[in-house]
Amino acid sequence: MSNVPADLRYAKSHEWVKLADDGTATVGITDYAQNSLGDITFVQLPKVGAVLAAGSPFGVVESVKAASDLYAPVSGTVIEVNAALDAAPETVNQDSYGAGWMLKLRLTQPAEAAALHDAAAYAGLIA
Repeated sequence: MSNVPADLRYAKSHEWVKLADDGTATVGITDYAQNSLGDITFVQLPKVGAVLAAGSPFGVVESVKAASDLYAPVSGTVIEVNAALDAAPETVNQDSYGAGWMLKLRLTQPAEAAALHDAAAYAGLIA
């Protein structure tokens, strides 16, 4: 059974979003996604300043099983990336909702988050 925290929003493509009150959001991949991928060996993330549109690819995760594109769940400008994943991509497997976060965005279309799944809907999607 995958871990699906109630305080996050989820994309069908298995990314999660944690919204902050200051108009920013933290993005990563779900526990279900990291478990499906297996041991993650490489994470490619965009540069700070990149402008992402909801649904557009923003990077790649490679594992012993496969390479998978990452998709922006919401639109925004990248304000920070998790550089620690360069040296320790396995952090995504160990703590996908914590230390394994991937990027932080300044939202350009905050209302888009309402279209994402809540925890119950996402749990139903992956059941």
